[in-house]
Amino acid sequence: MKILLVDDSRTIRNIQKNVLAQLGYTDVMEASDGVEALKQIAEVRPDLTLVDWNMPNMDGISLVRKIRETDKAMPLIMVTTEAEKRRVIEAIQAGVNNYVVKPFTAETLGEKINATLAKVNLAPA
Repeated sequence: MKILLVDDSRTIRNIQKNVLAQLGYTDVMEASDGVEALKQIAEVRPDLTLVDWNMPNMDGISLVRKIRETDKAMPLIMVTTEAEKRRVIEAIQAGVNNYVVKPFTAETLGEKINATLAKVNLAPA
């Protein structure tokens, strides 16, 4: 399973990569903002995308909306520090399949990934 991590923080991407490796996911691509993510998605469509909200150039919510214009099926999980209810609702309305608030545990991320994949009928790796 190919996973795309979209976060402007290299440290956060490394943490997420380590957590994903613990969960058995090792085919991981990285992007530092929404613009870079769209380029990568055009080249190789990931099976799952984890998106941060706050990034330069193109933020996560704009990225989600852009992806949903052409791809309604790609599983998207917003992984962010934005915990306000209105932000969660905004992200869901934009098209995310799930929402994880930073900081998170490996167990929490694993549960959200499994729930998301189950919702879109993709078996976990």
